[in-house]
Amino acid sequence: MTPNDIESISQHPDFQQLVKRKRRLNGVLTLIMLCIYYGFVLLVAFSPETLGQSLSGGVTTVGMLVGVLIVLASFALTGIYVHRANNVLDPLNDKVKRECAQ
Repeated sequence: MTPNDIESISQHPDFQQLVKRKRRLNGVLTLIMLCIYYGFVLLVAFSPETLGQSLSGGVTTVGMLVGVLIVLASFALTGIYVHRANNVLDPLNDKVKRECAQ
């Protein structure tokens, strides 16, 4: 690939839209996960008794439930990324590849 090819691809409007959408998606999902994780860390730091409370009098605590919910949230965010990548980013990427190959 020559520098002229790289320049023409980087100037392509669909490529610029692809980069913009991918950055926005990555940024939003990263921000959501960071808020969840650091929210949990702050809860542990400033209110550990909340996480130590029992759920319905058994051995399962609020902290265990919150931990499971954090793992499930990470799976959900991964699913959102895969869905958006397959339905939005990949078709746009294929379009750019087709148009720039000519």
